[in-house]
Amino acid sequence: MRILHVSDCYLPRLGGIEVQVADLVRMEREAGHEVEVATATPGEALRGVYRIVTKLPFDLPVHPFGVGHLLRLVKARRPDVVHVHMGAVSPFAWMGVRAAVRAGLPVVVTVHSMWDPVTRGLYRGLRLLFEWHRWGLVGTAVSEAAALPIRAVAGRRVPVHVVSNGLDVSTWRSAVPAPDQDDPVRRADAPVHVVAVGRLAPRKQPVRLLKLLREARALVPAETEMRATVVGDGPARSQMERYLRANGMTGWVSLPGRYSRERIRELLASADVFVAPAPRESFGLAALEARVAGVPVVARAQSGVADFVRPGKEGLLGESFEGLVASVARLVRDRELRESIAAHNRETEPVRCSWPAVLEGFEQCYAEARALRG
Repeated sequence: MRILHVSDCYLPRLGGIEVQVADLVRMEREAGHEVEVATATPGEALRGVYRIVTKLPFDLPVHPFGVGHLLRLVKARRPDVVHVHMGAVSPFAWMGVRAAVRAGLPVVVTVHSMWDPVTRGLYRGLRLLFEWHRWGLVGTAVSEAAALPIRAVAGRRVPVHVVSNGLDVSTWRSAVPAPDQDDPVRRADAPVHVVAVGRLAPRKQPVRLLKLLREARALVPAETEMRATVVGDGPARSQMERYLRANGMTGWVSLPGRYSRERIRELLASADVFVAPAPRESFGLAALEARVAGVPVVARAQSGVADFVRPGKEGLLGESFEGLVASVARLVRDRELRESIAAHNRETEPVRCSWPAVLEGFEQCYAEARALRG
């Protein structure tokens, strides 16, 4: 099958969407498909990647004449299906949808983010203006939580399926060994290590994460040692550093900056608890990596993490900020609970998130889109 992926952002950027789309392209090629990418992200030449770029401030991944460029591309390449990837607001991806529809090609649209009220209002307006619900689109979301607002806007004429983000389960499964009393990293008297990974951007509420850690520490007995590592970088880093100094937390909370995937796997070898506190997390790939590696996960019950974390099984879920605080404190205090969840996570796979299941899910969506186009 000839597949064209359209995404505002792509490599060399390394955000969640970029990495996930690049992994999907690689896995589909390994499965024998002919896969190409159209993107508005500037960068070096890559095989099968068409960069439709123009000079804009901050290298914004947008092109004012993207529809025309994309229309010429899809007419020249004639893919069997166009797979468009969107965040909350993705102008170039939207242009890809319009170009593919004009060319009469099947279209699958994957939304990688959670639609908030403003975003829902925007797409309702676009629906009134363009009647995109009549275009024969097939939609996918990365979690049930992310699918709900999309279905509410799209209506019954646009099928919206849940196809999880994909993960190489075997790679992450080997990250964390079983507890060993002879291992100084995992010994009983070692400080309980709480880890979080993500971009330090205001919308992710990283300062609120530090407040969560501080309040959880206050609920833990003084004799129980606790340390925390928050991996990532972004515009909120300086604010977080000020918060740590102001609250006397620099001795047990570290901000080491951005890590590669390899270093994150190494970090998880010493992790006892993973925290994914963002209330509007559409999926939570870092949380999935930790869960597969065997680390108990604490997350919001309303987020996409709830698709692969059940309370008391793979981790704990909180309905509120206070619930997250209580969940972290409980896991820090209760070694037996941590170890039982960790053992379960090591022994069971989140099958829906494995690449074979993800590829099968998208192939079914491609077939449905082609059927809608006749």
